[in-house]
Amino acid sequence: MDQWMVFGTLTLALVLFAWGKIRHDFVALISLFLLIIAGIVDPDQAFKGFGHPAVITVAAVLIIGKALEFSGLIDLLGKWVMKIGDSLLLQIVVLSVLVAVASAFMNNVGALAIMMPIAIHMARKSGNPPSYILMPIAFASLLGGMTTLIGTPPNIIIATFRADELGEPFGMFDFSPVGVVLTVAGIAFITLIGWRFLPKRAAKKSEKELFDIDDYITEVEIPKDSKMAGKTISELLEKTDADVQILGLVRQKKRLHAPENEEVLLEEDIIIIESDADDMETFLKDTELKLVGDQKLRKDAEGSDKIAITEAIVMADSSLIGRTTAELRMRSRYGINLLAVARREQRIRRRLDHVIFRTGDVLLLQGREHMLNETITSIGCLPLAQRGLRLGYKTKIPLALGIFAISIILVAAGLLPVQVAFSIAALVMVLSGVLPLKEVYTSVNWPVIVLLGAMIPVGTALETTGGAELIAGKILDLGQSIPAWAILTIILVVTMFLSDVINNAATVVLMAPIAIGVAHGIGASIDPFLMAVAVGGSCAFLTPIGHQSNTLVMGPGGYKFTDYWRMGLPLEVIIVALGIPAIMYFWPM
Repeated sequence: MDQWMVFGTLTLALVLFAWGKIRHDFVALISLFLLIIAGIVDPDQAFKGFGHPAVITVAAVLIIGKALEFSGLIDLLGKWVMKIGDSLLLQIVVLSVLVAVASAFMNNVGALAIMMPIAIHMARKSGNPPSYILMPIAFASLLGGMTTLIGTPPNIIIATFRADELGEPFGMFDFSPVGVVLTVAGIAFITLIGWRFLPKRAAKKSEKELFDIDDYITEVEIPKDSKMAGKTISELLEKTDADVQILGLVRQKKRLHAPENEEVLLEEDIIIIESDADDMETFLKDTELKLVGDQKLRKDAEGSDKIAITEAIVMADSSLIGRTTAELRMRSRYGINLLAVARREQRIRRRLDHVIFRTGDVLLLQGREHMLNETITSIGCLPLAQRGLRLGYKTKIPLALGIFAISIILVAAGLLPVQVAFSIAALVMVLSGVLPLKEVYTSVNWPVIVLLGAMIPVGTALETTGGAELIAGKILDLGQSIPAWAILTIILVVTMFLSDVINNAATVVLMAPIAIGVAHGIGASIDPFLMAVAVGGSCAFLTPIGHQSNTLVMGPGGYKFTDYWRMGLPLEVIIVALGIPAIMYFWPM
């Protein structure tokens, strides 16, 4: 009965993970609480996962990654990258290699988020479509993460499973032999062939124009004394050549859905329109209507005469997710106005101030120029404008790299466990002034921490109830007629499939006990099987929901859900074809 309860809970979790309407960390908590109520997980042990070495290590790595960004290292790299020229192939190669190398030593989402604005700016400047560059660097961030212990949470988790089984975890660079082979092969495919499979989205002529995304939903108002007051909707549309669609009309706080073309417009009516950035600008110029969100900011504030408009993408750990502009009071709390929202492959049917934000939404925001980017970052969004260098900011690159290098040496030499060495490094980064104190807790991706802390006891329950052993037995029954390398391939492919639809950390927590059971069943070393799970957990190339890096580029790149498998499917085939021989060579059965 306990086994069936665990299997039922995991099935529910997989469905909720794939559904995507409930955040991954909450799905993990639901699973944990169900097993506690069922009496399978001891309440006294329920939150032990939050003190697990893997959880502590992930948090420390996130803080160190943010410290490296604040040290000035990223600005230096960005300045150098901007000089590589207009060759599309060269841009893809350099950016992919940089993101992969950075992902080996910091969180891969963080590495992508840092390089993404630079990549977009380069694409705009050279007239290339961002869609050719953004997915390659997103995939490069996943590939680079598999090369070291700290490159991605799955590797950290796998190392702790090995420690529990054999008394010794994988070392800092134990993942490198297989990881480097696959990363080099993967980047070679992406840069030489893969990007050619991607859709070409038309590049804008001007750098100041906005990026190639789905049409914005925005609201415009009929001002008092407007020439449009008293005109019908059809007469309004005749005044402009812009391609806009009228979605609704708000009059005296009441909304009319899909108003007739003969509806007469009154002063202070609000029209909800859908258009791209160019047509929105043309429409406003031709009709002399005004954006509802374009309210005057305080004139007595310093720098208020320099008002800027920029785009930003909502990241997975943003405080905006699940909330609305009205709820957040964005203008009074943050000093920014929301002008428009774009969402991939879905029409927004609510009024602008009642749109519930989701990961990957692209927002058009207005605020004071000197603080706009900092405000956007503080609410968990990524500004999609050119990165400006921080003027007057003291760089501490040698100090940051020195602290990080010492922590890596301590781990590689076996003097300190990774969770201790990196926690010390994170603390020293703060005490030495490399990372401002206020950035410490905002740099941690708390949903991932909660997901890990909650899923570890769930994975343990799968093991203790005999569920993992049962699944391993079924795989072994299948394996009686096939060789050991084929069983290893099954483990890798199943892990890859799961990581395409659910969080990769959760995938590894579930698959590692099964892989260990299979290894014991055929009398083989557990190392190649754990390596197969680690590789599979990093290879979520088929969907935008499998990994945050994929979600992050969806809006700015103008990608559809089905665009990912174009480059992702052949890449996964290459990973399997090269990964199995590489694993068996470096980690013999």
